[in-house]
Amino acid sequence: MKTVIFRGCLITIFALLAAASVQAKTLVVYYSYTNNVERIVDALRTKIDADVLEIEPAQKGLDYAADNYAIGSVQIAAIRNNPDDAASYPAIDPVDVNLSDYDCIILGAPLWWSNMAAPLQTFLFQYGKEMDGKKIGLIVSSASSGISGVEADAKRLIPGGDFLSPSLWIRSSQTSNAGAMLGNWLKVINYDSLTSVISHISTDPDERYTVYTLSGIKLLSDVRSTAGLSSGVYIINGKKTIISE
Repeated sequence: MKTVIFRGCLITIFALLAAASVQAKTLVVYYSYTNNVERIVDALRTKIDADVLEIEPAQKGLDYAADNYAIGSVQIAAIRNNPDDAASYPAIDPVDVNLSDYDCIILGAPLWWSNMAAPLQTFLFQYGKEMDGKKIGLIVSSASSGISGVEADAKRLIPGGDFLSPSLWIRSSQTSNAGAMLGNWLKVINYDSLTSVISHISTDPDERYTVYTLSGIKLLSDVRSTAGLSSGVYIINGKKTIISE
């Protein structure tokens, strides 16, 4: 990083200017029992560059479809009855993910009994607070009923999320057309602009900077110079900014 004297103040000059950009990172998290959501996620991966995390129940071999999805009905009822109790949520396999690495998270969720599938709710119960301030997209697969209950679950479990609107509802009968529906949805939510991080900072000598990491940790407050920060992407005065040495 280079610095120059300007009107008696140290002003940081960035190697990357406003015309330069990098791609912010996206994570797709999904659960799929009937494979509809998995097929939707496969189609999504052809359209965007994203890491993908599949959520799997810890208890294997359960026949969720038996007796008109009785197991899933019991799991959803337990969550509805006591949504703040970790014991209400079915166990899932451990996941290896650092959510601070991502700016945008897209959830692929089946609908069970008008709610989000229980295993995905478990993941969000465990990690939802780590998604504060992140862009959250929601894709829901269901046979017929509306998705408002799934949206409500997502917002309850990610209270600080910046939710993209609208969510995408793909009925089971529409899965074969998921590619076209996803393409249109990405345009509607303006996905390309959401994941473009532009490097820019003022050279006004009176400008002061407050700097956070992407995970929300404050590094500097009301300072005249960002000299000393290592290369990386930061939130500076409310904007994502690239610093390059």
